[in-house]
Amino acid sequence: MQTMNIKTDAMPAQPAPLPAPLLGLLATGAGMGVAALYYSQPMLGRMAADLQATTGAVGAVPTLTQLGYAAGIALLAPLGDRFDRRAIILVKAAVLAAMLLATAAAPTLHLLLATSLAIGLAATLAQDIVPAAATLAPAAERGRAVGTVMTGLLLGILLSRVVSGFVAEHWNWRVVYAGAAVGVAAVGLAAWRMLPRFAATTQLGYGALLASLAQLWRAHPALRRATAAQALLSVGFSAFWSTLAVMLQAAPFHIGASVAGAFGLAGAAGALAAPLAGRLADRSGPARVARLGAGLAAVSFVVMGLGASLPVAAQLVLLALGAVAFDLGVQATLVAHQSIVYGIDPAARSRLNAVLLTGMFVGMAAGSALAAVLLAQAGWAAVMALAAAASGLAWWLRR
Repeated sequence: MQTMNIKTDAMPAQPAPLPAPLLGLLATGAGMGVAALYYSQPMLGRMAADLQATTGAVGAVPTLTQLGYAAGIALLAPLGDRFDRRAIILVKAAVLAAMLLATAAAPTLHLLLATSLAIGLAATLAQDIVPAAATLAPAAERGRAVGTVMTGLLLGILLSRVVSGFVAEHWNWRVVYAGAAVGVAAVGLAAWRMLPRFAATTQLGYGALLASLAQLWRAHPALRRATAAQALLSVGFSAFWSTLAVMLQAAPFHIGASVAGAFGLAGAAGALAAPLAGRLADRSGPARVARLGAGLAAVSFVVMGLGASLPVAAQLVLLALGAVAFDLGVQATLVAHQSIVYGIDPAARSRLNAVLLTGMFVGMAAGSALAAVLLAQAGWAAVMALAAAASGLAWWLRR
């Protein structure tokens, strides 16, 4: 099936190997796009002071950004099958750069909230880039290509808070958004020069396109299994990261928020191994990688939960190592599931990706909510028990 064309020339049925510069651009674009969702989180106090608003009111900024992203996945990501994915990426990059710049200059909280929602919608360009990489890569290299792009995306998630916190502390929170706008604009310009055009793979109208998400869910057991397993792993992932800083600030650790945030670097180390998971999926099959990743996550959560009785220093080392291990497991499983999903129907890759990621977001939301209650009522060991149980169930689904 012809899946895309470059300029006016038809692509061969089997794509050529994806050039390293283009793969690097896709990884950078995915990371820059998704990072826009998380810049605000360490800076809320400074933003509130600058805008003379309450911390609670400014707390709506990350909420609206995440809501915009979730809405964009459901309502905009499927358009990648209907229109030229290159054009969608360029339009979203332009809008995202403009909204980041508008946020940097926002004089009032109301404008900041509006641009935050728009940032979330436009940041879904990351979820147009991942299926673009899967389409451009030959089938034998799809796992490696998706893994490399996912490394960029995951580093954007894990490092955005570290970078924005540092820049805001030494300069100003507005500098963070201005710099991000320049970075996204540069990615858009490079994509305009390097990214090929993609042919539409469906002529469905917008309503029918959205309705087809449910049809794909019903038609493909592999999609349902991958989505359910990844959602369960996301429960554990979100439970850990959403409660870690609160746990570390309490006894016996009494660690400040900035040090707690540095644990994101440990998670980034796990994310760097995503291309290795992709290569393993190409060689041994994605289902095996998904089983191994889910098992590694489950074991990591069990060990961290059992380590609660260790001395403080030993617990911190165990938490850092556990963060690397479980993050590697979760990301490896995600790469494997994306390889599985993208192979189901090449003409529906954007919609299949939207279904998978919707499940992920549901799992993350559930993990954050459940973990907050468990930490308050039963402590950190209960949070780790939840994460281990959810990851163990994900492994069972992949066995």
